[in-house]
Amino acid sequence: QVQLVESEGGLVQPGGSLRLSCAASGRTFSRYTTAWFRQAPGKEREFVALISWSGGTTDYADSVKGRFTISRDNAKITVYLQMDRLRPEDTAVYYCAAGPRGPIKDHLGYNFWGQGTQVTVSS
Repeated sequence: QVQLVESEGGLVQPGGSLRLSCAASGRTFSRYTTAWFRQAPGKEREFVALISWSGGTTDYADSVKGRFTISRDNAKITVYLQMDRLRPEDTAVYYCAAGPRGPIKDHLGYNFWGQGTQVTVSS
């Protein structure tokens, strides 16, 4: 079993930055693809970014490409999402997810989920 705990999100002004972390328990986490998804009120959960277990493969949603960076530290069993140049449309609950199926963007492909953390971008 893998348990995921996201760091606290927060309120950020447009153009600002925020780093989320996803701390895992369970030795198998280091062999899993990890992804971030987000869900805004009234909208479906959407893919944000993913990173393979080795860190060699990353992928991003077009809406965040060039602004967000995903990384992982397997020694600390933690995955990070650095969010820069934040926009109001980035406001959502952000979820960390992990699974053994490789780098896929479909949320159905992930077995383990964190509780979610609220990110609000507003002036």
